[in-house]
Amino acid sequence: MTPPPAHGPADLVITGCTALVHDEDDQIGFLDDAAIVVHGGRVEAVTTTPVVAGLPATERIDARGQAALPGLINCHTHTPMVALRGLAEDLPAHEWFNEWIWPIESNLTERVVALGARLACAEMIRGGVTTFADHYFAMDTVAAVVAESGLRANLGAAFFSSQGPAGREASLDFALRQRGAADGRITTSLAPHAPYTVDDADLAATAELAREHGLLVHLHASENRAQTDNSLDRHGRTPIEILHRTGLLDVDVLIAHGTGILDRDLPVLRQGTGRIAVASAPRGYLKFGWDTTPIRALRDLGIPVGLATDGAASNNTLDVWESMALTALVQKSTQRDPAWLTARQALDHATLQSARAVGLGQEIGSLAPGRRADIVLVDLAGPHTQPVHDLAATLVHSARSADVTTTIVDGRVLMRDRRLLTLDVPDIVRELSAELPALIDRSHGKRIQEYEG
Repeated sequence: MTPPPAHGPADLVITGCTALVHDEDDQIGFLDDAAIVVHGGRVEAVTTTPVVAGLPATERIDARGQAALPGLINCHTHTPMVALRGLAEDLPAHEWFNEWIWPIESNLTERVVALGARLACAEMIRGGVTTFADHYFAMDTVAAVVAESGLRANLGAAFFSSQGPAGREASLDFALRQRGAADGRITTSLAPHAPYTVDDADLAATAELAREHGLLVHLHASENRAQTDNSLDRHGRTPIEILHRTGLLDVDVLIAHGTGILDRDLPVLRQGTGRIAVASAPRGYLKFGWDTTPIRALRDLGIPVGLATDGAASNNTLDVWESMALTALVQKSTQRDPAWLTARQALDHATLQSARAVGLGQEIGSLAPGRRADIVLVDLAGPHTQPVHDLAATLVHSARSADVTTTIVDGRVLMRDRRLLTLDVPDIVRELSAELPALIDRSHGKRIQEYEG
């Protein structure tokens, strides 16, 4: 416990909560009757409520009966795709992409992107997400929404080799222009779509640009076993081996999904000299009938695995809380081991592992002095969360995103007592609804790309 320093009033003091904390070995524990002191957008102290009883503060929150957690992180999504939620269901991935998603995405306008991103940000704030990693189009528009919403984000402008050099150049231009925007809450990445839509030359050039400019690379790879088998048939290499060959495993890279990672890929990943991470979105894999991300094998390699939702067009939700619960359950099932993944391990993946995955492991992901004050409060008083014998199990297996009462980013309250303070959902829904007929028209027969997985 760190006592608050002696200077002027704190910006925010949260008292009476049970705080999720990490020890020196990154193991999760809980501090009862905790107080969190925030100053200048950062956590200044995590101590006990009696210690701060007389501390001057601009704002105080009495959080008795609630748990305080680091804000959740959605490590891979496509926020504007909430506009397509539930539009194409119960289909194999190739039909879902080729007959529905990519034809409809050819109709995208900046207005639809803005409205979809706003709705997505509102959903994530209500679900306790304080940071997300987005990989999509018209990302200057998404960046403006991030600034408006108050959230933190890593943003990458997606590109395909079919666009020629201009696609890669536009992704770099966006990354350099928007890095540090929204009062520093925006970080950026280069965002090649995937090895099956971006050729080796483009991937190698992207690796060089990432190295030169100190940028993360965020892309899809080995999304499913069929994609890996197709890559082996066409190139004699798995997608992970292609990333290695093109130098992308020697820079900071965030790999979305990885459910098609094979045993032969594990020594290849071990050879990588960059900071390699994987984002796992289990709900979508269950819907598509895919395998799941091999978290145990990746964890043994020291590779952070962050939690994600993917886009709401496939996942139907941006609920990272659900991803946390599903991760624990699916891992137990696939490993045939009830002792893996534990509730505390699931919380680790939702917090510090996810922070490291998006390149912010020194800034967010834990409640500790010096970290950004990204905090969520969770009500534990509901009948479905009582009694509490093991708080970690309660949070992972009993609590739901709807139990989040307060969401804070950089010390700023974005939701208080379930009321959004930065976004107006009814207005967003009304405006988006007017855009939907033109958006979902597929009569033109165009598509932005071809899915071959």
